Amino acid sequence: MALWVRRFTEGTAADRDLLGGKGANLAEMTRLGLPVPPGFTVTTEACRAYFDRGGEVRERLWDEVACALQAVGE
Repeated sequence: MALWVRRFTEGTAADRDLLGGKGANLAEMTRLGLPVPPGFTVTTEACRAYFDRGGEVRERLWDEVACALQAVGE
């Protein structure tokens, strides 16, 4: 099962298709050691699933967002 939320530390510029342009750039800046606040990106896979289900957000996404928010807070 693919993750729908990725922390900035988990991506690179090469992940543009998965993270979108801004998400991939934030991940790359983090990888390069630039001063980027901790954060995460909801993937394009999650966006596609949202539209495929007629705008319904799956509970799984909320669970992943909650975990990512907790990690950012730490």
